[in-house]
Amino acid sequence: MTTLTFDTLQFVQELEASGIKPQQAQAINNALKNVINAADVATKNDLNNLKLEIKAELSIVKWMTSATAAGVVAILMKTFF
Repeated sequence: MTTLTFDTLQFVQELEASGIKPQQAQAINNALKNVINAADVATKNDLNNLKLEIKAELSIVKWMTSATAAGVVAILMKTFF
């Protein structure tokens, strides 16, 4: 997974602008940073990469299914005709 970026200075400034004391704003910021760092969060890029991998694997499965079906049809045609 990729690392999420988080503007801690802007976050603290917004908290302070809303009336929270600087020391409390910094404590909230530190707590939020710890949560973000501990979370194993998938980004849009991670999900898009996974989607591409799944599409590639499904293409192979579709091809194998078609080839198997064609083989079964060929055997049935040879057996009954």
